Amino acid sequence: MKLILIRHGDPDYTIDSLTEKGWKEAEYLSERIAKLDVRDFYVSPLGRARDTASLTLKRMNRTATECAWLREFAPRINRPDREDSPVCWDWLPQDWVGDERFYRYDEWYEPSIMSEGKVGEEYRWVTENFDALLAKYGYVRDGHIYRTEQGNNDTLVFFCHFGVTCVLIGHLIGVSPMALWHGLCSAPTSVSTIVTEERRKGIVSFRMSSFGDTSHLYVKDEPPAFSARFCECWENDERHD
Repeated sequence: MKLILIRHGDPDYTIDSLTEKGWKEAEYLSERIAKLDVRDFYVSPLGRARDTASLTLKRMNRTATECAWLREFAPRINRPDREDSPVCWDWLPQDWVGDERFYRYDEWYEPSIMSEGKVGEEYRWVTENFDALLAKYGYVRDGHIYRTEQGNNDTLVFFCHFGVTCVLIGHLIGVSPMALWHGLCSAPTSVSTIVTEERRKGIVSFRMSSFGDTSHLYVKDEPPAFSARFCECWENDERHD
């Protein structure tokens, strides 16, 4: 089975939709996804994800199932350097890398700053619903692997968000999402692909074959949006926080 996780197009967060550039990105994305044999589509309930999906679904004359747990991973925390409460995956590196628990798959949500924000509860809600969905396609989680009586070559497409994508991938491959949130970058409309491997009958693991692929933009000479990145150098006139 192949899972394709897509981040929404360049966002206009003020209206929970897309910028003019975001709509263009979504159109180019639709040309790419329309070439695939997709069994089912799933989409976040948030407007920017639904709008991104709409062009692909229209092109393919398909519909998507809306899943509340595909919304952006939204727990808020009391970040040490901020008076407001940003999302739990937006930290300055120097404020979290000293605690080894953040790097551990089954401990990253235990530090007090995370437990106070009920991050673990949200994580379990998302991953349990994700596993329930995979079970409908015959893949049942058993510890850190999955078991199946009959594997398949289905392709599922998910239109969602950067934060929740890292949660789902981390869950599948056994990695703390903190490492993914801060070590990977997924530009708007980028495509991440995870494929099952059944090297022994009925015993399944997931392997990521690509992350944050924007080749559908490059072939159109459309540069990826800067959203999700921060300045490469301090002096650059780009986003610092």
